[in-house]
Amino acid sequence: MPDDLDEPDRSPFSFRRLLLVGTGALGVCSLPGWVGWLRENHAYVETKVALTRQATEFVSPAALTAIGGRPLVHDVWPAEPRVTALHVELCEWADAVAVFPATFHFVSRFALGLADTPVMLALQCSTAPIGLAPALPPGGFRSHAMRSHLAALRERPNVVVADPAPGRSVTTGDVGRNAAAPLPTLLELVEKRHAELAAGREAGEPA
Repeated sequence: MPDDLDEPDRSPFSFRRLLLVGTGALGVCSLPGWVGWLRENHAYVETKVALTRQATEFVSPAALTAIGGRPLVHDVWPAEPRVTALHVELCEWADAVAVFPATFHFVSRFALGLADTPVMLALQCSTAPIGLAPALPPGGFRSHAMRSHLAALRERPNVVVADPAPGRSVTTGDVGRNAAAPLPTLLELVEKRHAELAAGREAGEPA
């Protein structure tokens, strides 16, 4: 990773517990590097990584566990009985959430209010700031469905979206608004919304 990204004393984060969700876009393969960057430059932020089932096709859970220094969360309903509910644990634990990268499918499910996995249910119930960095196929950012979903999500008081950055499709070779914005860009948006929500609570505004 570049050395000049987000020096800790220059851009500190006020949140202390970050749920970092990786979904099944090819860009999730960069997640171990970003987890290492967080641990090295923002050690005071406790980061818990969750992967969707499709994300494990592109990135190694073992690598993320080793680099992150804590067990990985798999976004599937546990097969074994549990004393506590995983979605409630995640919802109550996270001060902030970053979905990086967020696939077309994940964005759509979140915007529609679906709650079919532990992470999705936790996010639907959370009042913490939630940031999404969509990574989309060619034409995805321009599609009516995606624009409608992003408009709906931006109406939520605790959700922020980092628009896709220029990227080259590995299938077509064409450059378009396809790639997820860098994680520091997304976290800056999450931090800003975290501060706004905190200020609103102090002022007595409804959550």
